[in-house]
Amino acid sequence: MAIGILGGRFDPPHLGHLALARAAVEHFGLGELHVTVVADAAHKPSEASAEHRLAMARLTFAALEATVELEQHRYTVDALEAKRYDDPIFLIGADELAAFPTWKEPERVLELTRLGVAGRPGWEPERRSGQFGSSDQVEVFELEPHPASSTEIRELARRGEPIDGLVVPAVAAYVAEHDLYRGA
Repeated sequence: MAIGILGGRFDPPHLGHLALARAAVEHFGLGELHVTVVADAAHKPSEASAEHRLAMARLTFAALEATVELEQHRYTVDALEAKRYDDPIFLIGADELAAFPTWKEPERVLELTRLGVAGRPGWEPERRSGQFGSSDQVEVFELEPHPASSTEIRELARRGEPIDGLVVPAVAAYVAEHDLYRGA
């Protein structure tokens, strides 16, 4: 069975991330999903510590119908280099595909994996010549849009407003218990 890799800052992980994982497990027939919390994203800083984000990711992906392994690496390319998976599929959302060229060593990422891009219905990735290697290195699968964004969730938490319905209940409780995003 195929191995999927879902990496990100997960600051915090939300129901959109979980929906992406579920859709990918179904679309690609994934038997394993490796969730990598990127400790130090090159293209965006994180507000919560890597340890908090790893704990929240563990809570978010616990109910997935696949074997899930969680780990933490500084950069995506580091995780791929460390594991040397056999024909992995790195899963990203359409929004991250646009930012992909700003990642640390995006060319090396494409040497180590192919991309499974969760697109919205009717959406096609904009491809510039050579940007994503050969056409078989990027496969788009459909994902219904989800009304959650980590930025919005952090803003709600900062204002003390509920984040229920945007994250799994255990993550909402974790954010409240650890008073995350309030001081930023």
